[in-house]
Amino acid sequence: MSTMVENKQTAEAIAIRTWVEKRMVFIELHDGRVIAFPANRFKLLKKATDEELKEVKLRGNFALRWEKLDEDISVEGILAGRFQLPL
Repeated sequence: MSTMVENKQTAEAIAIRTWVEKRMVFIELHDGRVIAFPANRFKLLKKATDEELKEVKLRGNFALRWEKLDEDISVEGILAGRFQLPL
């Protein structure tokens, strides 16, 4: 039973696109949902310039990557609400 739950969670966490607007990080999921979170919820992203934030890339459809900031954030973690900093 837990395997079915894990597989469903993994399938839901497949990102097909990411972008940043006004310090909000957006992720489009394979099922058509678009989710967003404020960059200020993560220590390194909070300190990043607007230009550095815009350099986000998808890593294997399961994580966001900022190469210059050396920051990786999993899509699954975002969906689960695992942020470093409070609102």
